[in-house]
Parts: sequence; structure tokens; C-alpha cells
Amino acid sequence: MAKHGKRLRAAREAFAGKENISVEDAVALIKANATAKFDETVEVALNLGVDPRHADQMVRGVVTLPNGTGKTVRVAVFARGPKADEAKEAGADIVGAEDLMETIQSGKIEFDRCIATPDMMPIVGRLGKILGPRNLMPNPKVGTVTMDVAAAVQGAKGGQVQFKVEKAGVIHAGIGKVSFDAEKLAENLRALVDAVAKAKPTGAKGAYMRKVSVSSTMGPGVSVDLASATGN
Repeated sequence: MAKHGKRLRAAREAFAGKENISVEDAVALIKANATAKFDETVEVALNLGVDPRHADQMVRGVVTLPNGTGKTVRVAVFARGPKADEAKEAGADIVGAEDLMETIQSGKIEFDRCIATPDMMPIVGRLGKILGPRNLMPNPKVGTVTMDVAAAVQGAKGGQVQFKVEKAGVIHAGIGKVSFDAEKLAENLRALVDAVAKAKPTGAKGAYMRKVSVSSTMGPGVSVDLASATGN
């Protein structure tokens, strides 16, 4: 515990007095101070000027990061017949219908993304209380309720990131690993910020994107200059 505390103190000292810096400087700072024994995830927090309790201020969407996430994504697909075969051929880890529903109901959730064909939604709908809180419920708005299951599976495994604003008006998302090249992390960060900017809801008033911060899994965060993050 003492060792962890010493490492964190050193990181905080390195971050002291640094805020609203460029994307490139922020990424370099994160990479230089990520000293955990595993390949930490680089995480972004976006503070938005919205109140998601109002339907017209909800922000959600999906973005394919140009350099992937560095994470192995396990995909479950609700489908039957030829669509089930299509999902398997595309690389889905779990494919099923009622049998998959029963597995999930038993508490066995061994996937990170859930996709369904539209005809499967009456079955999937019974799992709302289980999948909803885990942000795993298939949704047509982010392309996880679709007849093109092959494309959805390939997208999920190829660097696609779903985002959804939380109660406090914040979006959290991973954009890669600290082992990534700094340039690739910067590209991924800007791709995420751009996607969130394009998802601005009609009910948003005043400043929409208020703050962008970046951190590693075990390290402190640093705020990023908005102009640098948005490319404006």
C-alpha cells in the first residue's frame, strides 16, 4: 500500500499546476506517469452542459476509434437461423435466443456488448432490469438492434465505443491503452470528442462541452484545452 501511495504522490506532483493543456501534452503526461504493472487504459471524461433527466438533453451514440481500444470485446448476439449463423461467422462469442435469455437470467453474463435482431426484442425486453443497469441493453440508436448482425459484431470487435451521458452530465469512455503511440491516443481522443459534439441534443442550452479530462486507470487526471480537443 505504501508503494502505491508513493507512486500516486509522484504522479500528482508531476501533474501539479498543469491544466487546460493540449491533447498532445496531456497524452504525454499520462503515458509518462502510468507506472502500474499492467497496461492501463487511457480514460476520458467529458463534462457536458446537459441534464439527462430531460429526454431532449440525453446524449448517447457510438464511435469507431481510428486506432481501436486495445481491449478484447466479447459479443453476445440474440438471433435465430441464418442470422445466428451470420453472427457466428462474424466472430460473435455467444449466440442464442431463449437459451441465452435463460443464461443471463441465471446471472451468467460473459460478454461486453449485446446485439439483437429486431424480432428478438420481445425476448430481450424481459432482460431490461438485468442488462439496462449494465449498459448492455441492445438499442437501435447505437446500432445494436439490427438485421446486419455481421457488421455490428465486427464493429464491436474493431474499436467501436458506445457512449452515454450519466446523471451528472458526464460521459466516461476508454480510448486505448497507455502502450499505444501518443499520436494514436490523440487521434482517438479527438474522434470521441467529435462524435459527442455531433450528438449534441436539441434541448442543450448554453455551453455544451464544458470540460475534457484525461487520465489513466490508476493515475490522476488532467484537463485538456477545449480548442485542442475539438480542433477549433
